[in-house]
Amino acid sequence: MVYGYIRVSTDRQTVENQRFEIDRFAEQQKLHIDGWIEETISGTKNYTKRGLGRLLKKVRKGDLIICAELSRLGRSLFMIMEILNICMNKECRVWTIKDGYRLGDDIQSKVLAFAFGLSAEIERNLISQRTKEALARKKAEGVILGRPKGKSPIPNLQCEKKREWIHEMLLQGMPKSDIAKNLHIARGTLYRFLSSAATTSTSAGNQLTECNSVVFNHLAASCSNRVNSPPVTEQ
Repeated sequence: MVYGYIRVSTDRQTVENQRFEIDRFAEQQKLHIDGWIEETISGTKNYTKRGLGRLLKKVRKGDLIICAELSRLGRSLFMIMEILNICMNKECRVWTIKDGYRLGDDIQSKVLAFAFGLSAEIERNLISQRTKEALARKKAEGVILGRPKGKSPIPNLQCEKKREWIHEMLLQGMPKSDIAKNLHIARGTLYRFLSSAATTSTSAGNQLTECNSVVFNHLAASCSNRVNSPPVTEQ
């Protein structure tokens, strides 16, 4: 049996490129793909929890697994070595296209498996280190990392138009769910509108209180000056 194994890490990636490579390779080698295993999952996830794990349980002596490259099997050295070891114990062959790797029973296959896995591990560590250094430099330069803060929600136009009616219904004791139904909006939309309106009202009230306080202090100071000033005597 000949199996084609395809793995991508995210939904944004496509399996078609890998399938095309395996199909073309099989045609060149005059092989027929008897079964396909395609999955969208991170290579860091243990192979036992992937479709690859089920394939490894199914393969028999003389079977062949073809994949685009060795890193499709796993993203760590020890995982790749463990997978290849299972295949060697079951006398199942593994061929990769880009790496040109052929797993067999000879010592050369074992050495190549170790070398390819080690180089992939070193490359990932270097990429991770460069990423950390770049983030540290950006942070030192004062760049704010992470996702930008969300903007203030836009007030619902339906609620704005019915502001007075909503206020009146609330005073009459109508449930908020019934108000939302009458306006044909979700309850969450109404709650956000009321919360925003309450915040705006509180802010305006605080500003008015501060303004009244300033005016009161000014008038009090003026009256105090008049009281304390000496009476004007007529000449």
